[in-house]
Amino acid sequence: MAKTVVMPQMGYDMDAGTLLRWLKQEGEQVERGEPIAEIETDKVNLEIESFEGGIVRKLLVTEGQTVPVGEPIAIIGEPGEAIETPPEPTRTEPTVPAAGPPAMPAQSVDGLREAPAPLPEDQVIERAPGERVRASPLVRRLAAEHGIDLQGVHGTGPGGRIVKEDIMPLVGRPQPVPATARPAPAAPAAAPTPLPTPPTPGPAPAPAAAPAAALAGQPLSELHDLSRMRKTIARRMGESWQQAPHFYVTMAIDMARALELRTQINEQVEDPQKVSVNDLIVKGAALALRKFPSLNASFAGEQLRVYDRIDVGVAVAIEGGLISPVIPDTDHKPLGEIAAMAKDLIERARNGGLKPEEYQGGTFTVSNLGMYGVENFIAVINPPQAAILAIGAIRTVPVFVDDAFVPAQRMEVTLSADHRVTDGAEVARYLIELKRLLENPMLLAVS
Repeated sequence: MAKTVVMPQMGYDMDAGTLLRWLKQEGEQVERGEPIAEIETDKVNLEIESFEGGIVRKLLVTEGQTVPVGEPIAIIGEPGEAIETPPEPTRTEPTVPAAGPPAMPAQSVDGLREAPAPLPEDQVIERAPGERVRASPLVRRLAAEHGIDLQGVHGTGPGGRIVKEDIMPLVGRPQPVPATARPAPAAPAAAPTPLPTPPTPGPAPAPAAAPAAALAGQPLSELHDLSRMRKTIARRMGESWQQAPHFYVTMAIDMARALELRTQINEQVEDPQKVSVNDLIVKGAALALRKFPSLNASFAGEQLRVYDRIDVGVAVAIEGGLISPVIPDTDHKPLGEIAAMAKDLIERARNGGLKPEEYQGGTFTVSNLGMYGVENFIAVINPPQAAILAIGAIRTVPVFVDDAFVPAQRMEVTLSADHRVTDGAEVARYLIELKRLLENPMLLAVS
């Protein structure tokens, strides 16, 4: 009996997915558990597996189409078996029309208009009127950002689909931009009008009002579509900021001993287990949460949901947004295991290889901008969590000790917390415990 493959829900907040490419074509054999397609979710690109074995009888969606969760995308059955094609899945986003907007002439340095540079001959293709342009969402975003008309680009992907490699040679070429508005030419001077006969002497007439100044025009701009990830970030951060009353507590920590321990560990272990400063902070943050479980919690109306496990998420900047892969049971893992797991998660996060369960379900988040030289900052809480720890750079600063200034390795950390869940005094005590652990870092190695 023919079976329908549907768009799976790869995460609790996923409502739709974009089918990037088919890994199996109509007529091909597919085994149960074998990848059948690659999809783009709000956070990652991943392969979906077939839950049925058989022949791919019908592909119901095209590459690049966005489909709601639960709607059919393919039919798997036996050769010659009668199949019933379900209605076409609902599109959650408008399809980009085949013919793009008319290209506007580019503007040269001196303000005069000039024609945009033509596409290379090997990139040009003629499409029939109304023929649909097949391209992935990434390609469409790149094209929109750089003013590239996909209608004339030759695709080398499956079925003529335009892939990233097809348009990269076009990125950076002169692109159309709106021309700067020019003032209208002055009207020719009118012939002098004879002065009227002076009126009967009396009060002087009021001077005529000067014409009102023309309203200033809006600055030139372009509208760029948000990626699915950026839409999700915008929604979740907006909800967090509006619903959770944030407050912030900052503390300076001396990291000299922690840096010494890191050097000692890294001299004795292989690369996968080499420890970063962030690994030490993640471990310390998790151990401190043991004493302050209210910060490892979520606000739940008139109740507080306190989590049994401490699963720390590590914020990672990726193309188009931010993702927080999670290290489960962080407080129970040794430093070497945290280091190896963090390296693997961060690398796969940047390459789009995370599984949904690896970036969902965290109970606390650490966000580190120290590698960018940022001294301190505040972070927005990642809902439904109650707190997030922002890490600044380690700086050498003068500290007054025993009637003299001595150099110290100081790092500022700021905890953003939900005031519905906790208060300033508890957050301060949490940071004091974190400071104690990092300034006595052997506690991280033996806990």
